[in-house]
Amino acid sequence: MQPIEPGAEIHSTDPFATPQQERSPLRRLRGRLAAPVTLWTAPGPAGLTVSSLVVADGEPGRIVGLVDEESDFWDALSAAGRFAVTALEADDQQLADRFAGLMPAPGGLFTQGSWEQTDYGPVPAGARTWAACRLEGARPCGWALLVEATVETVRLDAVPDPLVHFRGRYRRLAD
Repeated sequence: MQPIEPGAEIHSTDPFATPQQERSPLRRLRGRLAAPVTLWTAPGPAGLTVSSLVVADGEPGRIVGLVDEESDFWDALSAAGRFAVTALEADDQQLADRFAGLMPAPGGLFTQGSWEQTDYGPVPAGARTWAACRLEGARPCGWALLVEATVETVRLDAVPDPLVHFRGRYRRLAD
């Protein structure tokens, strides 16, 4: 048996990938739309990485987003009626993965890093952009819940280098 050279791949493609003919065109469309990566947190505490969201200007301003109704976050949000939405930055990839359930969180989601406690849920400490939101309602939408909230306050600290999700990967915006 010949040894595999460093950097050589066993497979030229992902052997676990869904075959091309079975991939959802709608999911592929969504993958071609760049999305901001945010962290939604509620008192409890509980949190969830959310990329399917819209911020609507107006009086009052609103945030709508898609949330997994089976998540601990939804349980905490529906009990508290309020939550925080933090815009994640380019260096927050591990944080995003942890709250998306893609990375282990020994001891719990909030044991790593520093957190600022707010009435709306914990937010990552430091210069952050985040919104304090009050739940207005939720309804089924696709395989998720469409959550609608009123934005009560916004904190804008520094202009972030935003974390963006595109084609299944995190990206940085280039100037």
